[in-house]
Amino acid sequence: MAEPPTSDEPNITYSLSTSRYGNIVCYNQTNETLVGDYSGWQSAKSIETALPFFVMQLLISNLSYGLMYSLTRPLHLPPFVAQILCGLLFSPTVLGRNSIVLEKLFPYRYTMFMETFANLALVYNMFLLGLGMDLRMIRIKQVKPMVIAIVGVVVALLAGSGLYYFPGNGDPDTILAGCLYWSVALSCTNFPDLARILADLKLLRSDMGHTAMSASIITDLCTWVLLVFGNACFNKQGVWNDLMPCALVSTIAFAFFCIYVIHPGIVWAFANTVKGGHVGENHVWFTLVGVVFCALITDAFGVNSITGAFLFGLSIPHDHIIRNMIEEKLHDFLSGFLMPLFYVICGFRVDLDYLLQNTTVGVLVFVISSCFMVKILSTVICSLFLGMPLRDGFAVGALMNTKGTMALVILNAGRDSKVLDVILYTHMTFAFLVMSIVVQPLLTFTYTPNKKLTFYKYRTVQKLKGEEEFRVLTCVHVLGNVPGITNLLHISNPTKKSPLNIYAIHLVELTGRTEASLLIMHDESKPKVNFSDRVRAESEQIAELFEGMEVNSDAVSVQTLTAVSPYATMHEDICTLAQDKQVSLILLPYHKNMTPDGRLGEGNYGHEGVNQNVLRNAPCSVGVLVDRGMTTVRSEASSFNAEITKKEIAMLFIGGRDDREALAYAWRMVGQEMVKLTVVRFVPGRDALVSAGKLSVEYAKEAQVDEECIYEFNFKTMNDSSVTCIEKVVNDGQEVIEAIREMEDNHSYDLYIVGRGYKVETPVTAGLTDWSSNSDLGTIGDTLASLNFTLHASVLVIQQYSAANRRTSENHQEHVKGGAKTANEAKMNSHEEEDDGDEQYQMGMRK
Repeated sequence: MAEPPTSDEPNITYSLSTSRYGNIVCYNQTNETLVGDYSGWQSAKSIETALPFFVMQLLISNLSYGLMYSLTRPLHLPPFVAQILCGLLFSPTVLGRNSIVLEKLFPYRYTMFMETFANLALVYNMFLLGLGMDLRMIRIKQVKPMVIAIVGVVVALLAGSGLYYFPGNGDPDTILAGCLYWSVALSCTNFPDLARILADLKLLRSDMGHTAMSASIITDLCTWVLLVFGNACFNKQGVWNDLMPCALVSTIAFAFFCIYVIHPGIVWAFANTVKGGHVGENHVWFTLVGVVFCALITDAFGVNSITGAFLFGLSIPHDHIIRNMIEEKLHDFLSGFLMPLFYVICGFRVDLDYLLQNTTVGVLVFVISSCFMVKILSTVICSLFLGMPLRDGFAVGALMNTKGTMALVILNAGRDSKVLDVILYTHMTFAFLVMSIVVQPLLTFTYTPNKKLTFYKYRTVQKLKGEEEFRVLTCVHVLGNVPGITNLLHISNPTKKSPLNIYAIHLVELTGRTEASLLIMHDESKPKVNFSDRVRAESEQIAELFEGMEVNSDAVSVQTLTAVSPYATMHEDICTLAQDKQVSLILLPYHKNMTPDGRLGEGNYGHEGVNQNVLRNAPCSVGVLVDRGMTTVRSEASSFNAEITKKEIAMLFIGGRDDREALAYAWRMVGQEMVKLTVVRFVPGRDALVSAGKLSVEYAKEAQVDEECIYEFNFKTMNDSSVTCIEKVVNDGQEVIEAIREMEDNHSYDLYIVGRGYKVETPVTAGLTDWSSNSDLGTIGDTLASLNFTLHASVLVIQQYSAANRRTSENHQEHVKGGAKTANEAKMNSHEEEDDGDEQYQMGMRK
């Protein structure tokens, strides 16, 4: 031991020695306390007591982690990278040898005090890890994840045993323990960060994503089993534990106790004490005390306190609201406040200078690259036997290298047992850092998922015939979006011959703490995701309102979902679901709020971006609803078919495919007592045709299809008293506005239905496009939403699906036909081109 350092610490002494295991501090246990003899601020030396030092260390740790997280988050790196960098900042290689850091910020005499709180935070962090793990994702019938996980663990154990000796510092006395801890650290994965990476890459719902998540959970469970086995077999000196059988049997018995006693007991207690779905503070505090109690039990068994906390987390019912409450109370406090202390302690133990003095950079690079390739090679080999595509096997293997806090826990357990010295510990820490940095960029540039090139015929309302199911995907951001959309669906005339199938999505922005489960189907109106109370309650209310439509009508079926995603990529979830469900129409709420007088107020620009992205990329037709009172369709009667308020609906027909789609949707509403439809066709006058000059061939073709469309509509509704057809001759946009004003003077319309007609120039709309500011509404839609005399009326703007227009918005690297990447996609595009021709020359609308 070295001589005690000289300092003005009259009551606290320690001895400091240096070895291959780093700096070893021996405290004098005869001291009265580490807190000191002083009473609060009564002494000038109160700053030298442990508590003020701890507060300062906590503040510095939090600031350091916050800085690293702010630097890494824009690069889409997992939080684990920021955690390691936070610790490395205080390593001996960076700031750890600085005199100010050693003496004023993190003095050795108070390290034990900081470690105590760091270990307590780690216990609760492991509890949250067990709390968030859904074992129901593991299905015995799923062979691929099981094989990939088990083979990956076994290969990692074998490779880790060899790599343990490669740096040349393996200790012969602790050979078994060293190989075990090194190998287990190499084999473990981190499910939360893996799921977050899949969410960022929009792969969570892919087959590869499901395989990776299931394999990750199985790997995590295997890691826990091996860690418990290691803690039971080896004592704190890294040698064989004579009490190993007792420790293992006790731990296994406690695991069964959690499964068959604690879990049913918690279910029974919550079922009999939770009233009306409200969980009290006593339930939360009871659970938090149970974490410490279970941690003490497993620590007494000799298998580390985190094991008991993890098992207790698994025992909490997965569907119970208590999970969400505990997550809300603990997550931010632990991850952003206490856990940085643990990262700093891990950084103290990393010494790159000492590593390079005893080995070479080439050895370091070889160990890091070997650690990274172990999982990839084992998974790729498995994929050959399991019939998986090699690209999927490579992607899953790369994802299995995702590391997290659990990897640091295993390394520190090996370091505490003196089976991992500074060299081995530093090797693995840098290996984990490189793995976590590389995984997501590697998948971004090397893995492009195969899109499900599903061809379905009814991508537009116009293609639907009288007895076809009408599938609609509705999107809502807040509860206020629901009444207008549901009442619009009510007047969409669902019948038994042509039922209405609704897929209602509650769109929730993905934040830093939200789990990465991007698309969650509601089971009994309970979303299985860790939301805040406000978001969860709103999601349940939205689900209940939509499901009420199904209860009140035999012709309506509803499926409610919650989609959690950043606004920038939210449209991908919407479009993917629309493709999977083969819907004909996507309904979106307009992004601007309505003021009390009906004018357009401030808008949510995140919602605006979602709408514009959906309009550009949708696999079917899209409708944008400006709701100004679509909330009073039904009367007080409870029956769906009860007496209702009459709705005056006006469809403004200018011309073009979007207007034909809008007419098809308006035609669908015909046949109900609640609806009276007026179709107004604006025909260009002589002056408009002269000013427009020679019409383009495309415009002439569209005009011919418009004529056929209007003729068929007039012919089939000529005997329907609820339908009125009007033709108005106009020469410019100003006359269109005057015509609308005249219509409003004669009738007060509740809803206008128009085509978007974006970037479509016609003689009728001349002059209006110059001051149109809302591209998602189109020229006429924006005009209706802004006119003073139509502020009481809702506006539905419809864009018809066009395969050609959609392909122009996508960037393809290779071209087979029509911008297709593969022959299969080219075949599907050819089908869509045929459908485009059908839509132009045939009216397949309901009779």
